[in-house]
Amino acid sequence: MLTRLLTGAASLALTAGIASADYSLTILHTNDFHARFEPISKYDSGCGEEDNAEGKCFGGSARLVTAVAEARARTNNSILVDGGDQFQGTLFYTYYKGKLAAEMMNKLGYDAMTVGNHEFDDGPEVLRGFMDAVDFPVLMSNADVSGEELLAGKLAKSTVIERGGEKLGLIGLTPQDTDELASPGPNIVFTDPVNAVQGEVDKLTEMGVNKIIVLSHSGYKVDQAVAAGTIGVDVIVGGHSNTLLSNTNERAEGAYPTMVGETAIVQAYAYGKFLGELNVTFNDAGEITEAKGEPIIVDGGVAEDAATKARIMEAAAPLEEIRNKVVANAGAAIEGDRAVCRVQECAMGNLVADAMLARVKDQGIEVAIANSGGLRASIDAGDVTMGEVLTVLPFQNTLSTFKVSGETLMAALENGVSQMEEVKGRFPQVSGMSFTVDASEEVGSRVSDVMVGGMALDVGKMYGVVSNNYVRGGGDGYKMFRDAQDAYDFGPDVADVLAEYLAAQGPYTPYTDGRIALK
Repeated sequence: MLTRLLTGAASLALTAGIASADYSLTILHTNDFHARFEPISKYDSGCGEEDNAEGKCFGGSARLVTAVAEARARTNNSILVDGGDQFQGTLFYTYYKGKLAAEMMNKLGYDAMTVGNHEFDDGPEVLRGFMDAVDFPVLMSNADVSGEELLAGKLAKSTVIERGGEKLGLIGLTPQDTDELASPGPNIVFTDPVNAVQGEVDKLTEMGVNKIIVLSHSGYKVDQAVAAGTIGVDVIVGGHSNTLLSNTNERAEGAYPTMVGETAIVQAYAYGKFLGELNVTFNDAGEITEAKGEPIIVDGGVAEDAATKARIMEAAAPLEEIRNKVVANAGAAIEGDRAVCRVQECAMGNLVADAMLARVKDQGIEVAIANSGGLRASIDAGDVTMGEVLTVLPFQNTLSTFKVSGETLMAALENGVSQMEEVKGRFPQVSGMSFTVDASEEVGSRVSDVMVGGMALDVGKMYGVVSNNYVRGGGDGYKMFRDAQDAYDFGPDVADVLAEYLAAQGPYTPYTDGRIALK
Protein backbone atom coordinates (compact mmCIF):
# COMPACT_ATOMS: atom_id res chain seq x y z
CA MET A 1 0.00 0.00 0.00
CA LEU A 2 2.95 2.31 0.63
CA THR A 3 3.70 2.93 -3.02
CA ARG A 4 0.05 3.85 -3.63
CA LEU A 5 0.37 6.67 -1.12
CA LEU A 6 3.65 8.13 -2.37
CA THR A 7 3.36 11.44 -4.16
CA GLY A 8 4.30 11.60 -7.79
CA ALA A 9 7.49 13.48 -6.91
CA ALA A 10 8.53 10.88 -4.34
CA SER A 11 7.86 8.07 -6.79
CA LEU A 12 10.03 9.75 -9.40
CA ALA A 13 12.79 10.19 -6.85
CA LEU A 14 12.68 6.52 -5.87
CA THR A 15 12.74 5.35 -9.47
CA ALA A 16 15.38 7.78 -10.71
CA GLY A 17 18.00 5.90 -12.68
CA ILE A 18 15.89 2.74 -12.80
CA ALA A 19 14.55 1.68 -16.19
CA SER A 20 10.76 1.80 -16.22
CA ALA A 21 8.02 1.70 -18.80
CA ASP A 22 4.59 3.23 -18.65
CA TYR A 23 1.60 0.93 -19.09
CA SER A 24 -1.21 2.17 -21.31
CA LEU A 25 -4.72 0.73 -21.34
CA THR A 26 -7.87 1.62 -23.24
CA ILE A 27 -11.03 0.99 -21.20
CA LEU A 28 -14.05 0.57 -23.46
CA HIS A 29 -17.31 0.64 -21.54
CA THR A 30 -21.09 0.62 -21.68
CA ASN A 31 -23.80 0.89 -19.04
CA ASP A 32 -27.59 0.73 -18.70
CA PHE A 33 -28.08 -0.97 -22.07
CA HIS A 34 -31.58 -2.13 -21.07
CA ALA A 35 -32.12 -4.64 -23.88
CA ARG A 36 -31.84 -2.04 -26.66
CA PHE A 37 -30.62 -4.64 -29.17
CA GLU A 38 -32.32 -2.78 -32.00
CA PRO A 39 -31.54 0.84 -32.97
CA ILE A 40 -33.30 3.55 -30.99
CA SER A 41 -34.60 7.03 -31.74
CA LYS A 42 -33.49 10.30 -30.19
CA TYR A 43 -36.23 9.64 -27.63
CA ASP A 44 -34.56 6.33 -26.60
CA SER A 45 -37.52 4.34 -27.91
CA GLY A 46 -37.93 2.28 -31.08
CA CYS A 47 -36.61 3.56 -34.39
CA GLY A 48 -38.11 2.18 -37.60
CA GLU A 49 -36.08 0.62 -40.40
CA GLU A 50 -36.88 3.49 -42.77
CA ASP A 51 -35.47 6.05 -40.34
CA ASN A 52 -32.56 3.72 -39.65
CA ALA A 53 -31.73 3.53 -43.35
CA GLU A 54 -31.73 7.35 -43.44
CA GLY A 55 -29.21 7.49 -40.60
CA LYS A 56 -31.63 8.88 -38.01
CA CYS A 57 -31.20 6.09 -35.45
CA PHE A 58 -28.67 5.37 -32.71
CA GLY A 59 -27.16 2.32 -31.08
CA GLY A 60 -28.32 -1.25 -31.45
CA SER A 61 -26.12 -4.32 -31.09
CA ALA A 62 -25.12 -4.35 -34.76
CA ARG A 63 -23.65 -0.85 -34.55
CA LEU A 64 -22.08 -1.57 -31.19
CA VAL A 65 -20.18 -4.54 -32.67
CA THR A 66 -18.68 -2.20 -35.26
CA ALA A 67 -17.93 0.58 -32.77
CA VAL A 68 -16.13 -1.82 -30.43
CA ALA A 69 -14.12 -3.36 -33.28
CA GLU A 70 -13.05 0.07 -34.50
CA ALA A 71 -12.11 1.19 -30.99
CA ARG A 72 -10.04 -1.96 -30.42
CA ALA A 73 -8.22 -1.30 -33.68
CA ARG A 74 -7.10 2.10 -32.35
CA THR A 75 -5.14 0.53 -29.50
CA ASN A 76 -2.97 -2.50 -28.85
CA ASN A 77 -4.21 -2.96 -25.28
CA SER A 78 -7.87 -2.74 -24.28
CA ILE A 79 -10.65 -4.16 -22.14
CA LEU A 80 -14.42 -3.98 -22.57
CA VAL A 81 -16.54 -3.73 -19.42
CA ASP A 82 -20.13 -2.95 -18.49
CA GLY A 83 -21.59 -0.90 -15.65
CA GLY A 84 -24.74 -3.00 -15.18
CA ASP A 85 -28.43 -3.03 -16.17
CA GLN A 86 -28.26 -5.11 -19.31
CA PHE A 87 -31.68 -6.47 -18.28
CA GLN A 88 -35.16 -4.97 -18.75
CA GLY A 89 -36.47 -2.29 -21.06
CA THR A 90 -37.89 -3.86 -24.25
CA LEU A 91 -39.89 -6.84 -25.42
CA PHE A 92 -36.59 -8.65 -26.03
CA TYR A 93 -36.10 -8.94 -22.27
CA THR A 94 -39.76 -9.77 -21.64
CA TYR A 95 -39.49 -12.66 -24.11
CA TYR A 96 -35.89 -13.89 -23.73
CA LYS A 97 -35.00 -12.71 -20.20
CA GLY A 98 -31.18 -12.74 -19.97
CA LYS A 99 -30.47 -15.17 -22.82
CA LEU A 100 -30.12 -12.67 -25.66
CA ALA A 101 -28.10 -10.29 -23.47
CA ALA A 102 -25.66 -13.11 -22.70
CA GLU A 103 -25.37 -14.02 -26.37
CA MET A 104 -24.68 -10.45 -27.48
CA MET A 105 -22.22 -9.71 -24.67
CA ASN A 106 -20.29 -12.88 -25.49
CA LYS A 107 -20.21 -11.85 -29.15
CA LEU A 108 -18.85 -8.42 -28.21
CA GLY A 109 -16.19 -10.01 -26.02
CA TYR A 110 -16.81 -8.32 -22.68
CA ASP A 111 -14.18 -8.86 -20.01
CA ALA A 112 -16.43 -8.22 -16.98
CA MET A 113 -19.58 -6.49 -15.78
CA THR A 114 -21.13 -5.50 -12.49
CA VAL A 115 -24.62 -6.43 -11.34
CA GLY A 116 -27.18 -3.68 -11.88
CA ASN A 117 -30.35 -3.52 -9.84
CA HIS A 118 -32.41 -4.61 -12.88
CA GLU A 119 -30.40 -7.82 -13.07
CA PHE A 120 -32.53 -8.78 -10.03
CA ASP A 121 -35.91 -7.90 -11.57
CA ASP A 122 -36.82 -11.56 -11.95
CA GLY A 123 -35.00 -12.75 -8.85
CA PRO A 124 -31.70 -14.58 -8.39
CA GLU A 125 -32.80 -17.40 -10.71
CA VAL A 126 -32.65 -15.36 -13.93
CA LEU A 127 -29.40 -13.67 -12.85
CA ARG A 128 -27.83 -17.07 -12.20
CA GLY A 129 -28.92 -18.33 -15.61
CA PHE A 130 -27.34 -15.29 -17.23
CA MET A 131 -24.12 -15.78 -15.26
CA ASP A 132 -23.95 -19.41 -16.36
CA ALA A 133 -24.31 -18.33 -19.99
CA VAL A 134 -21.65 -15.58 -20.19
CA ASP A 135 -17.94 -16.04 -20.82
CA PHE A 136 -16.79 -13.40 -18.34
CA PRO A 137 -17.06 -12.65 -14.60
CA VAL A 138 -20.10 -10.86 -13.16
CA LEU A 139 -19.17 -8.96 -9.98
CA MET A 140 -20.81 -7.41 -6.90
CA SER A 141 -18.78 -6.46 -3.84
CA ASN A 142 -21.28 -4.70 -1.58
CA ALA A 143 -23.57 -7.58 -0.74
CA ASP A 144 -23.54 -10.77 1.29
CA VAL A 145 -24.92 -13.50 -0.96
CA SER A 146 -23.88 -16.42 1.25
CA GLY A 147 -27.51 -17.01 2.22
CA GLU A 148 -28.68 -17.24 -1.39
CA GLU A 149 -27.76 -20.70 -2.68
CA LEU A 150 -28.16 -19.70 -6.33
CA LEU A 151 -25.40 -17.08 -6.02
CA ALA A 152 -23.23 -18.23 -3.10
CA GLY A 153 -19.82 -19.24 -4.40
CA LYS A 154 -20.76 -18.03 -7.89
CA LEU A 155 -21.11 -14.25 -7.65
CA ALA A 156 -17.65 -12.86 -6.82
CA LYS A 157 -16.88 -9.48 -5.28
CA SER A 158 -13.79 -8.89 -7.44
CA THR A 159 -11.53 -10.61 -9.93
CA VAL A 160 -8.09 -10.27 -11.50
CA ILE A 161 -7.51 -10.38 -15.24
CA GLU A 162 -4.27 -10.04 -17.18
CA ARG A 163 -3.92 -7.70 -20.10
CA GLY A 164 -0.76 -6.57 -21.86
CA GLY A 165 1.43 -8.36 -19.34
CA GLU A 166 -0.11 -6.60 -16.32
CA LYS A 167 -2.67 -7.64 -13.72
CA LEU A 168 -5.86 -5.60 -13.46
CA GLY A 169 -8.11 -5.78 -10.41
CA LEU A 170 -11.83 -5.42 -11.17
CA ILE A 171 -14.42 -4.78 -8.43
CA GLY A 172 -18.22 -4.79 -8.84
CA LEU A 173 -20.66 -2.44 -7.11
CA THR A 174 -24.46 -2.30 -7.12
CA PRO A 175 -26.98 0.11 -5.52
CA GLN A 176 -27.17 -0.29 -1.76
CA ASP A 177 -30.97 0.02 -2.02
CA THR A 178 -31.35 -2.76 -4.60
CA ASP A 179 -33.74 -4.51 -2.22
CA GLU A 180 -36.08 -1.52 -2.76
CA LEU A 181 -35.43 -1.19 -6.48
CA ALA A 182 -35.77 -4.79 -7.65
CA SER A 183 -36.55 -8.32 -6.45
CA PRO A 184 -33.36 -9.88 -5.06
CA GLY A 185 -35.31 -11.89 -2.51
CA PRO A 186 -34.85 -12.07 1.27
CA ASN A 187 -31.49 -13.86 1.33
CA ILE A 188 -29.14 -11.10 0.10
CA VAL A 189 -27.91 -8.30 2.37
CA PHE A 190 -26.67 -5.16 0.60
CA THR A 191 -23.96 -3.10 2.29
CA ASP A 192 -22.16 0.25 2.22
CA PRO A 193 -20.28 0.81 -1.08
CA VAL A 194 -17.25 2.65 0.33
CA ASN A 195 -16.38 -0.02 2.89
CA ALA A 196 -17.02 -2.82 0.41
CA VAL A 197 -14.77 -1.31 -2.25
CA GLN A 198 -11.96 -0.53 0.21
CA GLY A 199 -12.08 -4.09 1.50
CA GLU A 200 -11.59 -5.48 -2.00
CA VAL A 201 -8.89 -2.92 -2.84
CA ASP A 202 -6.93 -4.01 0.22
CA LYS A 203 -7.19 -7.69 -0.78
CA LEU A 204 -6.09 -6.97 -4.35
CA THR A 205 -3.22 -4.78 -3.18
CA GLU A 206 -1.98 -7.55 -0.91
CA MET A 207 -1.96 -9.81 -3.99
CA GLY A 208 0.36 -7.35 -5.72
CA VAL A 209 -2.29 -5.81 -7.98
CA ASN A 210 -1.80 -2.06 -8.28
CA LYS A 211 -4.16 -1.15 -11.14
CA ILE A 212 -7.72 -1.26 -9.85
CA ILE A 213 -10.95 -0.54 -11.71
CA VAL A 214 -14.37 -0.42 -10.05
CA LEU A 215 -17.39 -1.30 -12.18
CA SER A 216 -20.09 0.64 -10.36
CA HIS A 217 -23.82 0.56 -10.91
CA SER A 218 -24.38 3.11 -8.17
CA GLY A 219 -24.77 6.51 -9.85
CA TYR A 220 -22.50 9.47 -10.49
CA LYS A 221 -22.83 10.97 -7.00
CA VAL A 222 -22.10 7.68 -5.22
CA ASP A 223 -19.13 7.12 -7.53
CA GLN A 224 -17.69 10.46 -6.47
CA ALA A 225 -18.23 9.56 -2.82
CA VAL A 226 -16.51 6.19 -3.33
CA ALA A 227 -13.57 7.89 -5.04
CA ALA A 228 -13.25 10.39 -2.19
CA GLY A 229 -13.71 7.79 0.55
CA THR A 230 -11.30 5.10 -0.64
CA ILE A 231 -7.57 4.75 -1.26
CA GLY A 232 -6.23 2.80 -4.22
CA VAL A 233 -9.05 3.02 -6.78
CA ASP A 234 -7.71 4.16 -10.15
CA VAL A 235 -10.82 4.15 -12.36
CA ILE A 236 -14.56 3.95 -11.70
CA VAL A 237 -16.70 2.89 -14.67
CA GLY A 238 -20.17 4.02 -13.70
CA GLY A 239 -23.82 3.35 -14.42
CA HIS A 240 -27.32 3.60 -12.87
CA SER A 241 -27.75 7.37 -13.15
CA ASN A 242 -27.53 7.28 -17.00
CA THR A 243 -25.03 10.15 -16.78
CA LEU A 244 -23.37 11.52 -19.89
CA LEU A 245 -19.84 12.64 -19.11
CA SER A 246 -18.11 14.46 -21.95
CA ASN A 247 -15.69 17.25 -22.76
CA THR A 248 -17.52 18.27 -25.93
CA ASN A 249 -21.24 17.52 -25.53
CA GLU A 250 -23.22 20.45 -24.15
CA ARG A 251 -25.63 18.08 -22.38
CA ALA A 252 -22.86 16.49 -20.33
CA GLU A 253 -23.17 16.58 -16.54
CA GLY A 254 -19.42 16.57 -15.99
CA ALA A 255 -16.01 16.10 -17.52
CA TYR A 256 -14.83 12.83 -19.07
CA PRO A 257 -13.15 11.60 -16.99
CA THR A 258 -14.28 13.34 -13.81
CA MET A 259 -11.26 13.36 -11.53
CA VAL A 260 -11.77 12.99 -7.76
CA GLY A 261 -8.34 12.98 -6.23
CA GLU A 262 -6.36 10.32 -8.09
CA THR A 263 -9.47 8.51 -9.35
CA ALA A 264 -10.88 8.85 -12.88
CA ILE A 265 -14.69 8.45 -13.10
CA VAL A 266 -16.44 7.73 -16.40
CA GLN A 267 -19.98 6.93 -17.53
CA ALA A 268 -21.51 6.80 -21.02
CA TYR A 269 -25.22 7.71 -20.76
CA ALA A 270 -27.31 4.61 -21.59
CA TYR A 271 -29.05 2.38 -24.16
CA GLY A 272 -25.95 1.87 -26.34
CA LYS A 273 -26.04 5.44 -27.68
CA PHE A 274 -22.42 5.88 -26.68
CA LEU A 275 -19.37 3.67 -26.28
CA GLY A 276 -17.04 5.01 -23.61
CA GLU A 277 -13.37 5.12 -24.56
CA LEU A 278 -10.93 6.03 -21.78
CA ASN A 279 -7.20 5.92 -22.42
CA VAL A 280 -5.22 5.57 -19.19
CA THR A 281 -1.47 5.54 -18.64
CA PHE A 282 0.01 4.11 -15.42
CA ASN A 283 3.53 4.34 -14.05
CA ASP A 284 5.32 1.39 -12.41
CA ALA A 285 3.70 2.17 -9.06
CA GLY A 286 0.25 1.78 -10.59
CA GLU A 287 -0.49 5.49 -10.42
CA ILE A 288 -2.34 7.22 -13.24
CA THR A 289 -0.12 9.69 -15.09
CA GLU A 290 -2.67 10.46 -17.79
CA ALA A 291 -6.37 9.77 -18.30
CA LYS A 292 -8.17 11.11 -21.33
CA GLY A 293 -10.92 10.12 -23.71
CA GLU A 294 -14.46 10.78 -24.84
CA PRO A 295 -17.65 8.75 -25.33
CA ILE A 296 -18.11 7.75 -28.96
CA ILE A 297 -21.56 8.52 -30.33
CA VAL A 298 -22.98 5.35 -31.89
CA ASP A 299 -25.08 7.13 -34.49
CA GLY A 300 -26.05 6.50 -38.10
CA GLY A 301 -22.47 7.09 -39.16
CA VAL A 302 -21.45 3.80 -37.54
CA ALA A 303 -22.08 0.87 -39.90
CA GLU A 304 -24.20 -2.03 -38.67
CA ASP A 305 -22.48 -5.41 -38.59
CA ALA A 306 -24.46 -7.52 -41.04
CA ALA A 307 -24.31 -10.82 -39.16
CA THR A 308 -25.37 -9.21 -35.88
CA LYS A 309 -28.21 -7.34 -37.54
CA ALA A 310 -29.46 -10.57 -39.09
CA ARG A 311 -29.36 -12.31 -35.70
CA ILE A 312 -31.31 -9.51 -34.00
CA MET A 313 -33.90 -9.57 -36.79
CA GLU A 314 -34.23 -13.32 -36.24
CA ALA A 315 -34.67 -12.80 -32.50
CA ALA A 316 -37.24 -10.06 -33.14
CA ALA A 317 -39.47 -12.22 -35.35
CA PRO A 318 -41.59 -13.66 -32.50
CA LEU A 319 -42.14 -10.16 -31.14
CA GLU A 320 -43.36 -8.47 -34.31
CA GLU A 321 -47.08 -9.15 -34.07
CA ILE A 322 -47.25 -7.77 -30.54
CA ARG A 323 -44.95 -4.84 -31.15
CA ASN A 324 -46.30 -3.52 -34.43
CA LYS A 325 -49.94 -3.34 -33.43
CA VAL A 326 -51.00 0.33 -33.57
CA VAL A 327 -53.00 1.04 -30.44
CA ALA A 328 -53.38 4.84 -30.46
CA ASN A 329 -52.24 8.14 -31.91
CA ALA A 330 -50.27 10.93 -30.26
CA GLY A 331 -50.91 14.47 -31.46
CA ALA A 332 -47.45 15.51 -30.24
CA ALA A 333 -44.39 13.92 -28.66
CA ILE A 334 -45.06 12.73 -25.10
CA GLU A 335 -42.13 13.69 -22.85
CA GLY A 336 -40.92 10.80 -20.74
CA ASP A 337 -37.24 11.65 -20.32
CA ARG A 338 -35.94 10.58 -16.92
CA ALA A 339 -34.08 13.88 -16.48
CA VAL A 340 -37.48 15.62 -16.52
CA CYS A 341 -39.89 13.08 -15.01
CA ARG A 342 -37.69 12.35 -11.98
CA VAL A 343 -37.64 15.96 -10.76
CA GLN A 344 -40.92 17.54 -11.86
CA GLU A 345 -44.32 17.01 -13.41
CA CYS A 346 -44.00 15.62 -16.92
CA ALA A 347 -46.40 14.80 -19.73
CA MET A 348 -45.72 11.04 -19.61
CA GLY A 349 -46.22 11.01 -15.86
CA ASN A 350 -49.57 12.75 -16.21
CA LEU A 351 -50.63 10.35 -18.95
CA VAL A 352 -49.75 7.20 -16.99
CA ALA A 353 -51.21 8.47 -13.71
CA ASP A 354 -54.39 9.66 -15.46
CA ALA A 355 -54.76 6.29 -17.20
CA MET A 356 -54.37 4.41 -13.93
CA LEU A 357 -56.91 6.58 -12.13
CA ALA A 358 -59.42 6.46 -14.98
CA ARG A 359 -59.37 2.67 -14.91
CA VAL A 360 -60.43 2.40 -11.24
CA LYS A 361 -62.13 5.69 -10.40
CA ASP A 362 -65.52 3.99 -10.28
CA GLN A 363 -64.18 1.82 -7.43
CA GLY A 364 -63.93 4.77 -5.06
CA ILE A 365 -60.26 5.46 -5.87
CA GLU A 366 -59.38 9.15 -5.62
CA VAL A 367 -55.68 9.49 -6.41
CA ALA A 368 -52.96 7.82 -8.49
CA ILE A 369 -49.25 7.71 -7.79
CA ALA A 370 -46.80 6.49 -10.43
CA ASN A 371 -43.10 6.19 -9.63
CA SER A 372 -41.07 7.97 -12.31
CA GLY A 373 -38.54 5.15 -12.32
CA GLY A 374 -41.21 3.04 -14.00
CA LEU A 375 -41.35 5.41 -16.98
CA ARG A 376 -38.59 4.35 -19.33
CA ALA A 377 -38.98 6.36 -22.56
CA SER A 378 -40.79 9.08 -24.45
CA ILE A 379 -43.24 8.51 -27.32
CA ASP A 380 -42.98 10.52 -30.52
CA ALA A 381 -45.90 12.04 -32.40
CA GLY A 382 -48.07 9.94 -34.71
CA ASP A 383 -49.17 6.33 -34.50
CA VAL A 384 -48.39 4.68 -31.16
CA THR A 385 -47.60 0.98 -31.27
CA MET A 386 -47.85 -1.52 -28.45
CA GLY A 387 -44.08 -1.87 -28.73
CA GLU A 388 -43.70 1.81 -27.85
CA VAL A 389 -46.07 1.46 -24.90
CA LEU A 390 -44.10 -1.54 -23.64
CA THR A 391 -40.86 0.40 -23.99
CA VAL A 392 -42.31 3.10 -21.72
CA LEU A 393 -43.70 0.53 -19.26
CA PRO A 394 -41.61 -2.65 -19.65
CA PHE A 395 -41.79 -4.09 -16.14
CA GLN A 396 -45.04 -6.05 -16.37
CA ASN A 397 -46.24 -4.31 -13.22
CA THR A 398 -49.90 -4.75 -12.36
CA LEU A 399 -52.41 -2.19 -11.17
CA SER A 400 -52.71 -2.05 -7.37
CA THR A 401 -55.55 -0.43 -5.44
CA PHE A 402 -55.55 0.18 -1.68
CA LYS A 403 -56.56 2.57 1.08
CA VAL A 404 -54.29 4.65 3.30
CA SER A 405 -54.70 7.62 5.61
CA GLY A 406 -53.93 11.17 4.58
CA GLU A 407 -50.97 10.99 6.94
CA THR A 408 -49.59 7.98 5.06
CA LEU A 409 -50.25 9.69 1.73
CA MET A 410 -48.21 12.68 2.91
CA ALA A 411 -45.39 10.35 4.00
CA ALA A 412 -45.46 8.76 0.54
CA LEU A 413 -45.14 12.13 -1.17
CA GLU A 414 -42.25 13.08 1.12
CA ASN A 415 -40.54 9.82 0.23
CA GLY A 416 -41.12 10.53 -3.43
CA VAL A 417 -39.36 13.90 -3.35
CA SER A 418 -36.65 12.89 -0.87
CA GLN A 419 -33.97 12.17 -3.46
CA MET A 420 -34.64 14.77 -6.14
CA GLU A 421 -31.02 15.90 -6.07
CA GLU A 422 -29.99 12.40 -7.14
CA VAL A 423 -32.69 12.25 -9.83
CA LYS A 424 -34.07 9.03 -8.34
CA GLY A 425 -36.99 7.07 -9.72
CA ARG A 426 -39.12 7.42 -6.60
CA PHE A 427 -40.29 10.90 -7.67
CA PRO A 428 -44.12 10.72 -7.77
CA GLN A 429 -46.18 11.52 -10.84
CA VAL A 430 -49.78 11.94 -9.70
CA SER A 431 -53.40 12.25 -10.76
CA GLY A 432 -56.43 13.38 -8.76
CA MET A 433 -54.21 15.46 -6.52
CA SER A 434 -51.74 18.32 -6.51
CA PHE A 435 -48.92 19.44 -4.25
CA THR A 436 -46.01 21.84 -3.93
CA VAL A 437 -42.42 20.73 -3.38
CA ASP A 438 -39.47 22.77 -2.14
CA ALA A 439 -36.26 20.80 -2.67
CA SER A 440 -34.28 23.33 -0.64
CA GLU A 441 -36.06 22.18 2.52
CA GLU A 442 -34.91 19.24 4.63
CA VAL A 443 -35.97 15.75 3.62
CA GLY A 444 -39.31 15.01 5.27
CA SER A 445 -40.44 18.64 5.13
CA ARG A 446 -40.49 19.36 1.42
CA VAL A 447 -44.16 18.85 0.53
CA SER A 448 -46.93 21.38 1.15
CA ASP A 449 -50.30 22.49 -0.19
CA VAL A 450 -51.53 18.97 -0.88
CA MET A 451 -54.97 18.95 -2.48
CA VAL A 452 -57.13 15.92 -3.28
CA GLY A 453 -60.15 16.48 -5.49
CA GLY A 454 -59.95 20.21 -4.90
CA MET A 455 -59.91 19.82 -1.09
CA ALA A 456 -57.00 20.15 1.30
CA LEU A 457 -55.50 16.82 2.37
CA ASP A 458 -57.04 15.53 5.61
CA VAL A 459 -54.35 13.55 7.50
CA GLY A 460 -57.03 11.62 9.39
CA LYS A 461 -59.13 10.63 6.39
CA MET A 462 -58.77 7.36 4.45
CA TYR A 463 -58.11 7.75 0.74
CA GLY A 464 -58.39 5.28 -2.12
CA VAL A 465 -55.13 5.06 -4.04
CA VAL A 466 -54.03 3.37 -7.23
CA SER A 467 -50.41 2.62 -8.07
CA ASN A 468 -48.53 -0.43 -9.34
CA ASN A 469 -47.72 -3.61 -7.42
CA TYR A 470 -44.03 -2.66 -7.20
CA VAL A 471 -44.75 0.61 -5.37
CA ARG A 472 -47.50 -0.95 -3.23
CA GLY A 473 -45.00 -3.61 -2.15
CA GLY A 474 -42.56 -0.99 -0.89
CA GLY A 475 -40.45 -0.43 -4.01
CA ASP A 476 -38.60 2.89 -4.43
CA GLY A 477 -38.89 3.50 -0.70
CA TYR A 478 -42.70 3.40 -0.53
CA LYS A 479 -42.65 1.07 2.47
CA MET A 480 -45.52 2.97 4.07
CA PHE A 481 -47.85 1.29 1.54
CA ARG A 482 -47.02 -2.27 2.62
CA ASP A 483 -49.59 -2.19 5.41
CA ALA A 484 -52.33 -0.51 3.37
CA GLN A 485 -55.94 -1.58 3.83
CA ASP A 486 -58.05 -3.36 1.22
CA ALA A 487 -55.03 -3.91 -0.98
CA TYR A 488 -55.48 -5.67 -4.31
CA ASP A 489 -52.26 -6.08 -6.28
CA PHE A 490 -53.43 -8.22 -9.16
CA GLY A 491 -55.04 -5.79 -11.57
CA PRO A 492 -54.23 -5.62 -15.28
CA ASP A 493 -50.73 -4.89 -16.59
CA VAL A 494 -50.16 -1.13 -16.41
CA ALA A 495 -48.98 -1.18 -20.04
CA ASP A 496 -52.35 -2.60 -21.12
CA VAL A 497 -54.15 0.03 -19.04
CA LEU A 498 -52.13 2.76 -20.75
CA ALA A 499 -52.73 1.36 -24.24
CA GLU A 500 -56.50 1.15 -23.69
CA TYR A 501 -56.65 4.65 -22.22
CA LEU A 502 -54.71 6.11 -25.14
CA ALA A 503 -56.93 4.31 -27.63
CA ALA A 504 -60.03 5.78 -26.03
CA GLN A 505 -58.73 9.35 -26.27
CA GLY A 506 -58.53 9.56 -30.06
CA PRO A 507 -55.44 11.58 -31.01
CA TYR A 508 -53.93 12.22 -27.58
CA THR A 509 -52.59 15.67 -26.74
CA PRO A 510 -49.92 15.53 -24.04
CA TYR A 511 -50.02 18.17 -21.35
CA THR A 512 -48.89 19.41 -17.96
CA ASP A 513 -51.25 21.44 -15.78
CA GLY A 514 -49.30 22.47 -12.70
CA ARG A 515 -50.41 19.59 -10.47
CA ILE A 516 -46.84 19.51 -9.12
CA ALA A 517 -45.57 23.00 -8.30
CA LEU A 518 -41.88 23.64 -7.64
CA LYS A 519 -40.79 26.34 -5.23
